[in-house]
Amino acid sequence: MELISNLALAGGLSWASGLRLYITVFAVGMMNKFGYIDLPATLDILSNPIVIAVAGILAVIEFLADKIPYVDTAWDSIQTFIRIPAGALLAMGAINTSDPIIATIAALLGGSLAGATHATKAGSRALINTSPEPVSNIAASFTEESALITGGWLVFAHPAVFIGVLCGFILLLFWLLPKVWRGAKMVLSKFKFSSDN
Repeated sequence: MELISNLALAGGLSWASGLRLYITVFAVGMMNKFGYIDLPATLDILSNPIVIAVAGILAVIEFLADKIPYVDTAWDSIQTFIRIPAGALLAMGAINTSDPIIATIAALLGGSLAGATHATKAGSRALINTSPEPVSNIAASFTEESALITGGWLVFAHPAVFIGVLCGFILLLFWLLPKVWRGAKMVLSKFKFSSDN
């Protein structure tokens, strides 16, 4: 059962990092600090008060930035360089192994999952930004946050169920990601065409 819990934690942290890294680190760190969850020793750093404080401040900034059209896309562009390596590190820490091969595989898979989640989020937000009203951005942001809360609960309450849901999500990503990027390329080509005229 510990293997399933560790796999769910690794997958959950990687996936959540692709959506909202800072609230993930803040929430998991706080829950571990106050004894609601038990993290592996390799992730105890998340309970450090300084880490919690920095993650909390960044989570507030991200929460606000994610609700504003075009600001969300700019924020996601910057986060590309942060969410993916963070997802890899969190997955490696969640697996909690001294075997360098397993740790490396966990980091590679965790970074890939964070990257695919982030790319889908960022691409869909770029498409949503073509809509003239801000309501769709706010709705998308709250939907992502609801998914984060639900997924986080499943990781700790029902890890086997979360793994099943995550496998379904990964299949959905394989189907959705090419469509999102085709749409994003179309939008970018329209902007380029209009700027050339």
